[in-house]
Amino acid sequence: MGFESLLKRDYPIIFGTLFFFTLLGLVVNLIGDLMFYNFRANRRGYISFWIFLALLLVTLFAEFIANDKPLVMRYDGALYFPVFFAYAETEFGGDFETEAEYRDPFVAELIEEKGWMVWPLIPYSYRTINYDLPVPAPAPPSADNWLGTDDQGRDVLARVIYGFRLSVLFGLILTVFASVIGIAAAAVQGFFGGWIDLIFQRFIEVWSGLPQLFVLIILSSIIEPNFWVLLVILLLFSWMALVGVVRAEFLRVRNFDYIRAARALGVGNIAIIFRHGLPNAMVSAVTFLPFILVGSITSLTSLDFLGFGLPPGEPSLGELLRQGKANLQAPWLGIVSFMVLALMLSLLIFIGEAVRDAFDPRKLVGR
Repeated sequence: MGFESLLKRDYPIIFGTLFFFTLLGLVVNLIGDLMFYNFRANRRGYISFWIFLALLLVTLFAEFIANDKPLVMRYDGALYFPVFFAYAETEFGGDFETEAEYRDPFVAELIEEKGWMVWPLIPYSYRTINYDLPVPAPAPPSADNWLGTDDQGRDVLARVIYGFRLSVLFGLILTVFASVIGIAAAAVQGFFGGWIDLIFQRFIEVWSGLPQLFVLIILSSIIEPNFWVLLVILLLFSWMALVGVVRAEFLRVRNFDYIRAARALGVGNIAIIFRHGLPNAMVSAVTFLPFILVGSITSLTSLDFLGFGLPPGEPSLGELLRQGKANLQAPWLGIVSFMVLALMLSLLIFIGEAVRDAFDPRKLVGR
């Protein structure tokens, strides 16, 4: 047991974190000064962006805020970092070779006899069950569980923090993959036209006509879903969101004089698509990305609410909503999950409006 346990346990989150910062850097480089000023001119969207970014940055470090393992501890003169490394109980004088349960009174007493522990602000992870509840679960908010517990005794605040991060990172990854596939398909359609465009359009008409929700439910019930399987399943339909607008842009620009001149000079089709077609198409495509992200998060939440989403035990906002529906005597479950989702989606919609204004040439900077 060691650092590799962290990688095995949270590899989707680690990948998503690296992916988010890489994507953020690319977006900053792509947006010019004029577009940035137009974006900032929309005060509601600009403020929403910073609020959303602050919430996401906080949740990216959820292990340091809500965890059932100490941040740092000292035992017998040596320092230990349970958040990063897994230690066997025998290292602290226990009897078992398994990973130490630091909330166990026996293990805690062994450690405190020869050292100390520094706990996170919330001493619960999203999986941690509180067995010392004064009432049967779900327990109402208290000094120990600030937003109460769910029907299994798990801390609601911890699950909301982890659930916010998981939902956003899932939506970001799905949005980027869907956009790449959709833009590629639309570029081929619009640039080449003719029978290629006709075949693609007929396929998209048939594929988009399928009952998406029922297909997703059937696939989720056949294949045991996890983070990546669910991502692929939702990707089956999400890629069509940008096809229409990007295809129309390629149909418009393919007959421009500079495109014809490039062809006459012998420039290859792939080079023309990447150098001349995509820059024009991306302006209209980028304005749709925040709204596609909203749809991705909503799709994940809907499947989780219906019970066909992430595996049981994962920090899911949709699963928390389902618990609120099933436990009307515990209103904090539904209220908390609804408020978090409403805040998240509202911020993203406001950001989307600001992005749309930033790329709109008719908008004035000094409005």
